[in-house]
Amino acid sequence: MAALSGKVVQNVFIAQFYQQNRQFGTQFQRDSCVPYMRALPPFHGGKLAWTSNSSMQMRNLLKYQNGFVNRRTFYYNAASSATAIPSLDKVDFLKLQNGSDIRGVAVSGVEGEPVSLTEPVTEAIAAGFAAWLLDKKKVDASRKLRVSIGHDSRISAQKLQDAVSRGIASAGLDVVQYGLASTPAMFNSTLTEDEAILCPADGAIMITASHLPYNRNGFKFFTNDGGLGKNDIKDILERAASIYSNFLAKGYSVKASESVKKVDYMAVYTSDLVKAVRKAAGNIEKPLEGFHIVVDAGNGAGGFFAAKVLEPLGAITSGSQFLEPDGMFPNHIPNPEDKAAMKAITQAVLDNKANLGIIFDTDVDRSAAVDSTGRELNRNRLIALMSAIVLEEHPGTTIVTDSVTSDGLTSFIEKKLGGKHHRFKRGYKNVIDEAIRLNSIGEESHLAIETSGHGALKENHWLDDGAYLMVKLLNKLASARASGKGVGSKVLTDLVEGLEEPAIAVELRLKINQNHPDLKGRSFREYGEAVLQHLGNSIASNPKLQKAPVNYEGVRVSGFGGWFLLRLSLHDPVLPLNIEAQSHEDAVKLGLEVAAAVKEFQALDTSALDKFVQP
Repeated sequence: MAALSGKVVQNVFIAQFYQQNRQFGTQFQRDSCVPYMRALPPFHGGKLAWTSNSSMQMRNLLKYQNGFVNRRTFYYNAASSATAIPSLDKVDFLKLQNGSDIRGVAVSGVEGEPVSLTEPVTEAIAAGFAAWLLDKKKVDASRKLRVSIGHDSRISAQKLQDAVSRGIASAGLDVVQYGLASTPAMFNSTLTEDEAILCPADGAIMITASHLPYNRNGFKFFTNDGGLGKNDIKDILERAASIYSNFLAKGYSVKASESVKKVDYMAVYTSDLVKAVRKAAGNIEKPLEGFHIVVDAGNGAGGFFAAKVLEPLGAITSGSQFLEPDGMFPNHIPNPEDKAAMKAITQAVLDNKANLGIIFDTDVDRSAAVDSTGRELNRNRLIALMSAIVLEEHPGTTIVTDSVTSDGLTSFIEKKLGGKHHRFKRGYKNVIDEAIRLNSIGEESHLAIETSGHGALKENHWLDDGAYLMVKLLNKLASARASGKGVGSKVLTDLVEGLEEPAIAVELRLKINQNHPDLKGRSFREYGEAVLQHLGNSIASNPKLQKAPVNYEGVRVSGFGGWFLLRLSLHDPVLPLNIEAQSHEDAVKLGLEVAAAVKEFQALDTSALDKFVQP
C-alpha cells in the first residue's frame, strides 16, 4: 500500500511539473537573461514505476523546482511500468519517406488518415538514425555521440520528442532536447563549438512537417555536413524497420530516457542573427532603430524573430501577429506560398503603416516579405531580390533555382544583374546540392533558392534558413541607412525594378489514377514518364512551340509569348502543369496544346486543365 501511495504521489508530481514547465518551454521569454541551459524533466506518459531510486529522484525534482540544480541540467533514470503499451501493427517504413524528410500522420481524428507515426515507429526511426550516425562518425568507444532534438509547435511534438529521445538513448547516445526550435537552428547546433551549451551536436533531429495540417508530423536530420539526402533517409528507414521487427518479435515497452539534458539553443541562434545585422551596419548597436517591422509566424516556431532579433536591433514590432505557438494553426497555414497567409501579413503591414512585413513557415526554413505598399516579395520576386543582393557581393555568380521560375527572372538575373541563371529541379535539397556541385567543378555559385521560399547561401553553410534570408534583407536596410543611400523598404523594392512579371501564372495538377487499367501494371512514375515522353515528341513537330534547350525536369516549352512546364511530382501521382503568359488568351493557347497532346492517356485526370481552357 505504501509503495502504491508513493507511485501515485510520484505520478501526480511528474504530471504537475510537466504541465507547469510546458507552458514555460513553449514560449520564447522576452527578457534577455534567459539561461542557455534549463532543466525541464521529460514526461513520458503513462504511469511511472516507483523504484528504490525514486525517493532520490523525487528529491532531485524538488531540488530543481527550488532552483538548486547545478548548471541547470537534469538526469532522469526512472523506469516506466508496462501498463500502457502501444499496440504494434506492421509498418511499411519506406512509405514514410518524403524525399530527404520523413513524414506521416501523428494524430488521429482525420477520416482516411490512420496514424502512421506511432511512438514505437518513432522510437525505431530515432534508433535507426543513431545506428546510421554511429556508422557515419566511426568514433572510438571513449566518446559518446550527442544528438540534439527540437520541434515546431505541432500538438504531437512532445509525444514524438519523448519517443525520439528514447530511441537515441537506447543506442547509447546522449540526448539534448531544445524544445520549441527552428529547423535552421538544429543544423546550426552541429556547427556551434561551445561545450557549455553541449555543442557541437554530432547529429540533430527536427520534429516538423512544415506547413502540412495539424495531424501530420515528421523528421529532418542533420550532421555538420548538412541535411541528410534521400539515400541516407532510405538507409535510416531500413534500419528502423529491422529495429521495429525486434519490437514485434520480443515485445515493446516504454522505457524512460536516461541522461536527457535541456538546452535553450534558440538564445544562441538568435544572438548570432543579431550580430550579423549589426556587423553589416558597421557594428551599430541598434541599426534598425525607427524601422517598423511586423512579423507573422502563423502560430509556428518563428515567433522568436520579433522579440529576439528585431527588437534588440531597435525595430518597432507592434502589430506583429500569430507569434504564439499553436499546433492547430487557427489563423492561417504557416506557408509563404499560401494566398491567405500572404494576405494576412500584407494587411498587417498596411493596417500598421509598417516599413516591412516578414512571414515564416512553421519551422522557419522558408520565408517571404511584404514592402510598405503591400507588395509581396515572395516567389520570383524574392528570388530576384536575393539575386540582386548576392550579385552585388559576388558579381557574375550563378544563381541556382527550381524549375518553375519565370522567363522574366532569367532575363532579370542575366541581363540586368549580370549573373547566370541555372534553372534546375524542384525540391530544395536538389537545388542546394546542385549549387554545391557547381562549385565543386569550378562554377561559382553563392545562392540556391526555390520559389517556395527555401533559400540557402554559401556563406551560411548552404543551409535553407528563412530567418537568415530575412537577415540579408535587414542587412540591406541597415547598411543603406548607415551609408545614407536610402531608408525604408523602397531600398528593397528598387532592387527588383525591371523584373518582368507575367499577367497570368497558374499551376494545375493533373492526377494519375493508380487504379485505372490504362496503367497496364506500370507504376504511376512510369506512366507519368510516358506522358512526358509523348508530350515532348508532339511538341518537337509543332512550329509554334519551342522546347527549352537546357532543361533538367519535365517538358518546358515556350510559345505564344509565354511558357509551360509539365513535370512529374517528386513524391505523388501527380503531373503539375505551370503556365505563364502575358494574357489569359495566350495562357489558354498553351493549355490547349498540352490538352491535345495528353488526351489519349486515360488514367490522367485532366479536369483542372479542361476547366482552365474552357471558353
